[in-house]
Amino acid sequence: MELRVLRYFLHVAREGSITRAADLLHVTQPTLSRQIKDLELELGKKLFIRSSHNIILTEEGRLLRKRVEEIVHMVEKLEAEFTSMEETISGDVYIGSGETDAMRQIAEVVKDIQLQYSNIRYHLYSGNEEDVSDRLDRGLLDFGLLIEPADLSKYNYINIPTKDVWGVILRKDSPLAVKRTIQAADLFNVPLICSRQAIKQTYSKNVFADWFGEDFDKLNVVTTYNLAYNAAIMVDEGIGYAITLDKIVNTSNESNLCFRPLEPQLESGLNIVWKKQQVFSAAAEVFLRGIQARFSNPISEK
Repeated sequence: MELRVLRYFLHVAREGSITRAADLLHVTQPTLSRQIKDLELELGKKLFIRSSHNIILTEEGRLLRKRVEEIVHMVEKLEAEFTSMEETISGDVYIGSGETDAMRQIAEVVKDIQLQYSNIRYHLYSGNEEDVSDRLDRGLLDFGLLIEPADLSKYNYINIPTKDVWGVILRKDSPLAVKRTIQAADLFNVPLICSRQAIKQTYSKNVFADWFGEDFDKLNVVTTYNLAYNAAIMVDEGIGYAITLDKIVNTSNESNLCFRPLEPQLESGLNIVWKKQQVFSAAAEVFLRGIQARFSNPISEK
């Protein structure tokens, strides 16, 4: 398969029309149609369902679109890395992270680097530990900021010297809002909105489950989430109480919501990670040096 043809396919998939895609690509419609048909013959699968007005991706077409987007992204990333191998360092750094106030510390590193390397660009991807790890493993990210509990066995990592505090986001008119802290007993009989990463028990030690104790399985979890912004909307609409980290949801005086920490206090550490034997671009090397200088602790390599 030629990359050119895969790009053609991606344009057709995005536009939903051979005609519009041909106009964007500056090729004739018959030429583009022939290229798509040849691709279908090569793969032995029908990629589009054609009608008089538009075309719709088949199941095989949707899978190919996902893979082609990844391939094109990797090619563009590779081209940018080679372009950056000049006397003046430039290029792109791809960073994935869960929602955490510790991103401020990463931003401070970026700000320091910009003073010397203004041509480096940064691309942020937000997701939970599973999302970020998946993109790291596929080479779509250079670094990940993972909130514990997280599986670090596959990565080199540097610990970020800060802790995220767990608590509950609730409406200010909630009966529990009068409490300064929230205990486990307060949460067993109320609808909960929980982080999928926090409640899944795939780690050797899940501190979140340990905090609740033996009655963890009795929680009334009505909704799970991976991004706290959407969870906060559910709380605001009266769906339940969201267990999340401090400082990532608006709980100002203007907000209907407030945050109450758990008691006893539950904290999560953070680590910036990257693949073992990772070959970095010049821009990513600069960022790694900045991280090392900022946090001045040894890299953990296992």
